[in-house]
Amino acid sequence: MAGIFSGLEKLGLGNLGGGNLFEDPAKKEEPVKKEEPKKKLVLAKEEDFLFDKKYKCPVCEIDFSVKAVRTGKVRMKNVDMDLRPDYDEVDMSKYEVIACPDCGYAALGRYFPTINKYQIDDVRVKISMNYKQMHYNEPTYSYEYAKSLYQLALANAVVKKAKNSEKAYICLRNAWLIRGETQRLDQTDPDYEEKKKTNDAQEKELLVNALNGFVMARQSEEFPIAGMDASTLDYLMAALAVETEDYEIAGKLISELLTSRTANSRIKDKARDLKDIMAEKKGEA
Repeated sequence: MAGIFSGLEKLGLGNLGGGNLFEDPAKKEEPVKKEEPKKKLVLAKEEDFLFDKKYKCPVCEIDFSVKAVRTGKVRMKNVDMDLRPDYDEVDMSKYEVIACPDCGYAALGRYFPTINKYQIDDVRVKISMNYKQMHYNEPTYSYEYAKSLYQLALANAVVKKAKNSEKAYICLRNAWLIRGETQRLDQTDPDYEEKKKTNDAQEKELLVNALNGFVMARQSEEFPIAGMDASTLDYLMAALAVETEDYEIAGKLISELLTSRTANSRIKDKARDLKDIMAEKKGEA
């Protein structure tokens, strides 16, 4: 029967050349099912979860805006051993530093407004007078740009003689940023292994600095420290010690947490998990 319809393909109707020419009336006619139109899949973009948040610089007093995350729209999929929250839609760590584009004053959000007169003077003299403005107009922050913001925040913290806990927290968040970048590296890239190796080394160096800073802060500062109570900070330091293979500090802190009368059950459960992870890592060494 195909010969009857030979040539229909020239008209774009080649698909009609099969089947029977005549319909058997004895056979029940089946209704033609209409195909439901497929819904177009719209993938959310990172910029869909951001908005422009306004700030007033406490150093030069200009008004400016930075990118911030709409926290109610993102979904946390995991929490790392060292308390880093991991989100599906956006890497929150890229948007934690607030930096004045005019004078170069920068800090993590929790510390940005808390700067005294003497610190302002130091920032103006040692940062602002030498600062080269960064012009960045992309809809999202790249990892390279975010890294430069963390470096600027740490430089400001050193200049204004910030508490050890603030400098440690910057190092911690910077390590989280690099970890987020590593997770998103293209594994098919020929340079993947080299980039991952470099990132892993940078992350570990920052985690070591964060641990050292928190240890010093624990000895000299009053709680809350970087927004954490004693048990949470002790757990975080234990986790950082495990990650950086400082098992002596880790073991001491874990033991103290497990025998603590003030640590809640959640922290003790996490400390037990940490103890198992440490035992496994020591066994592999």
